[in-house]
Amino acid sequence: MNKQIITSSKTGDNCIYVRHSSGLDIYICEMEGFSTVEALFGTKYGSINTMFKMRDDKEYTTVPEGIAHFLEHKLFENEDCDVFELYAKTGASGNAYTSFDRTCYLFSCSKNYQESLKILLDFVQKPYFTKANVDKEQGIIGQEIQMTNDNPEWRVFFNMLRCMYHNHPVKIDIAGTIESIAQIDADLLYKCYNTFYNLNNMVLSIAGNVKADEVLAICDEYLKPCEDKGLETVFPEEPETIVQSEIHEKQPVGTPIFHIGYKCTPCDEKERLIQNIAMCIASSIITDVSSDMYNRLLKEGVLNSTFSGEIFCGDGYFSVIFAGESNDPVKVRDSIVAEVKNISENGIPEKTFQRIKKSMYGAMIRQLNNVEAVASMMLGANMSGIGPYDTIDMISGMTSDMVLEYMRRELREDRLVLSVVEGTEND
Repeated sequence: MNKQIITSSKTGDNCIYVRHSSGLDIYICEMEGFSTVEALFGTKYGSINTMFKMRDDKEYTTVPEGIAHFLEHKLFENEDCDVFELYAKTGASGNAYTSFDRTCYLFSCSKNYQESLKILLDFVQKPYFTKANVDKEQGIIGQEIQMTNDNPEWRVFFNMLRCMYHNHPVKIDIAGTIESIAQIDADLLYKCYNTFYNLNNMVLSIAGNVKADEVLAICDEYLKPCEDKGLETVFPEEPETIVQSEIHEKQPVGTPIFHIGYKCTPCDEKERLIQNIAMCIASSIITDVSSDMYNRLLKEGVLNSTFSGEIFCGDGYFSVIFAGESNDPVKVRDSIVAEVKNISENGIPEKTFQRIKKSMYGAMIRQLNNVEAVASMMLGANMSGIGPYDTIDMISGMTSDMVLEYMRRELREDRLVLSVVEGTEND
C-alpha cells in the first residue's frame, strides 16, 4: 500500500492519501497537539442520483426520489442493535447526512477513536433491510417531509429551484415526496446500496489526534474488497432558460423572506472550482456591508443583517443565491440587478477585491486548524474531483478580471429568479 503525501504549496500543511486495495480512497491528516478526532465515511450518492447503470447494464435504472436519504436512515439499524448504542459505549458522537450529491456517516470523539472507526466501517458495510423496517421508516420520513413542507426557509429555497430547473432532479426535496417514498421497498434499497456503496465510489476522511498506521491497519481488517463495476449516472437534459422568474407563497412568517437566484452554466469539476471561487467573491462584493447598495437599502429599511450570498453547485447545476428578509424583496432584486450592471460596466475596485479575497483566503487558512473542517475539506475535495488544497491555491491566483469575466457571463437578468415566502393576512 503506497502512502502519498499531499502538501499545500501555500501553507506547508499536508495529509496522507491512500488508494486502498479494497477500492476505497482514504485521506488521513495527523494533527499534532489536537485532542479530538473527526471521521467521515461517504459515498458519492445523493438525492440527484435517480438514474444510473453499471458497465454491464444495457439500460439505465430509475429509482424513486428520496431513496438516498431513506437508505441513510436505514443503515443505522443493523440486525443486532442500533448503531448509536455502539457509539455510546466508546464515547463518540455519531451522525449522518444526505445532501444533493453525497451521503456521509461520521463520528467525532476525544478518545477510543480506533474502536469508533471500527464501528463506522463495520455498520456502513452491513445493510439490513426488511419489509417491516422499511414500512416503519416510510411513516417516519413521511412526517419529516410534512414538517419541511411547513418550513418557510425550506419552501423559499425549493420554490426557487423549481423556478430555475425544468428537469434536473436538484429541484426535488432531498427526502423525496410522500408519493415517491411509498414506492421504496427492501429490494430497491439493496439495489441502490450495492450500486453506490461500492468502495470504489466512496471515501474515508479522518483528521485530528490519529496515527496513519493505526487507521490503515483497521482499514485492512474491516474493508471488504469491491470490484469496480463502472458506475454511470445521468441527468435529464436541462435547458439554459429558467421556468419562471418569480414565485410567492404564503406561510406564517413575520417578515417576508426571499431567495434571489441566478441560474448559471453548469461545468465540469476543475472549471467548477474556478467558477465557484469567482462567483463567491462576486456575491461577497454585492453583499458587502460597506457597499453603497447595502447601506442604502439598510437605511431605507429594505434590508437587514440577514442579507447574505452563497454558491450552490454540483453535477449539472450551478447558481448564485442571495437571501434574507425584506418587506420589499422586489426592490432588493432590482437593486442587485442594477449593482451587477454597474460592476460589469465599471469594473471591481481593486481595493474591495483584495480585501474580500484576503478575507476568503484567511478563512480557508483558519480552517486548517479545525479538526472537523479539515476532515470535511478532504472528503469534499475528493468528491469534487480536486485535491485537498486546490481551493487555497486557486483563491491565491484569482484576479479581479477573472471575477468580472464570470459576472458578465453568468449573472444574467434573463436567468434570474425571485422566490418569496410572505406572511398570511392573520400574521
